[in-house]
Amino acid sequence: MSSGAAADVAFVAFALVAVAAGYRVFRTDSMVRATFLLLASFLAVGAILVLLAAEYLGTALLFMMTVEMVVMALFMVMFMMNPAGLNPMAMVHQPRLAAGAGVAAGVALAGVAVVADFPDAPVAGSAGAVAALGAELLGPSMLVFESAGITLLATMVCAVVLSASRGRYGPTHDGSVAPPLDPGGDHRPTDDLVEPGGGGHGHHGSHS
Repeated sequence: MSSGAAADVAFVAFALVAVAAGYRVFRTDSMVRATFLLLASFLAVGAILVLLAAEYLGTALLFMMTVEMVVMALFMVMFMMNPAGLNPMAMVHQPRLAAGAGVAAGVALAGVAVVADFPDAPVAGSAGAVAALGAELLGPSMLVFESAGITLLATMVCAVVLSASRGRYGPTHDGSVAPPLDPGGDHRPTDDLVEPGGGGHGHHGSHS
């Protein structure tokens, strides 16, 4: 198989992964699963950009989306009511309108790809444009960028923790009760309850 044919096969494979993972985002009942499915879709798009000789954009997308989706998953686990899909829930709102908008946007983008006259003026490799851009973004300022990112994340976590009076399972100062496993059901068994005052978890009915 020639390199061109292999690139075409890889393009189709990554495109199918991107579409399938994006579709599954709205079909799963877990916020965390939806987050990582969205990450898979973004990674496939990043790989397509690399195949299209947009190596910088593809690599930047891979790095950015990986960090962003992992941070999102952490926040889902900390604060969403149903991060692991233990309780049935719908991941879509106004599904008919959303489906119509998605189809219309897809048709419009496909039309642009077919009829548009894209410019063809590649930058000469000797110009070093990508290397200069990378040196500007990731050179002396790398430590500043990394420190700022960690500081912002810590600030967000601390602000939410200090301002939230309710946890995922109820008021934080009154203990918490896990959500029901069945729609409309009661809370989980007593061995999964937290006593008021931070008494900890009971085990096999040891707490009244």
